[in-house]
Amino acid sequence: MPNRPTHFEIHATDPETLIPFYSEIFGWEFKKWEGGQFEYWMITTGERTSPGGIDGGLIRRNCAKAVGNVSPNAFVCTIVIDTNYDEFAKSIIIAGGVEAMPKMALKGMAWQGYFLDPDGNLFGLHQPDANAA
Repeated sequence: MPNRPTHFEIHATDPETLIPFYSEIFGWEFKKWEGGQFEYWMITTGERTSPGGIDGGLIRRNCAKAVGNVSPNAFVCTIVIDTNYDEFAKSIIIAGGVEAMPKMALKGMAWQGYFLDPDGNLFGLHQPDANAA
C-alpha cells in the first residue's frame, strides 16, 4: 500500500551501545549490513507475519545530537506493547532509558508516554487499554 511508513532509523553516537538496549527491552534483532559506504545495522522488530509494525535501521549519527529540553526535529516512533505499561517503563529505566514525558491516559483508548534511549533518542510507548481514563 503506498504512502505508509515502511522503515525507521535510529541515529546513534555509538550504535553498538544501543543494540543491547533495544534487544533487551523490545526483543529486536540487529544484523550489521556489509558492503555499504557507511556502518548500518538492519533492525528486525518482529515476525513479518504479525499485523502492523515496521522494521528499521541503526546508523552512526553524522551530526551533533539535540541538547537540553527541546522538541524533536524528526519523526518519533511509538512502540505498542501488550504488557503492563508501568512494569515495561521500569525495565526501560533499568536498562538506561529516561522518562521524557510521563504516562498519560488517552481516554478510552490507551496509556501513552515517551522515553529517551541511552543516546537521547526519543520514542513513544503505547499500551492499548479501553479503560484508560
